[in-house]
Amino acid sequence: MSKLRTILVAGGAAVIVAFLGGWASRPGPWYDALDKAALNPPDWVFGPAWTLIYASCVAAAVIAWHRISASADRAKLITLFFINAVFNIGWSFAFFTLQRPDWALAEVIVLWLSVAALILFLRKISGVAAALLVPYLLWVSFASYLNYEVVALNGPFG
Repeated sequence: MSKLRTILVAGGAAVIVAFLGGWASRPGPWYDALDKAALNPPDWVFGPAWTLIYASCVAAAVIAWHRISASADRAKLITLFFINAVFNIGWSFAFFTLQRPDWALAEVIVLWLSVAALILFLRKISGVAAALLVPYLLWVSFASYLNYEVVALNGPFG
């Protein structure tokens, strides 16, 4: 597959994940009324942060795709990114759509593990591709802390 086509496919997938995650992340009055961590960034930070994370995911996927020759490894790459996308969207759905930060807190552990699995897989293929996902792992770690604080300060839910 040509590099441009790979970029377009990976970029398109990232746009779909971002759209679905954004659709599920309609904060509104419910979110505004929650007590949040002292380190909770202003709402405007989340859009640029996720844009950079998705761009890094696209870059990592493209680099890895062009370094992998075995179709089984390409299938594993797609599977790992797909699993991560499901948990990425799932967190937004649990936290915002269902208004269950407690469920999201449990789910974010699996999201974190999916990012870590991607990094470990990519490390065997390209150190650069793996390094591109480290900010994603750090962001999910920070989001886990923020999620925990929401649960601690506002629970129980449901």
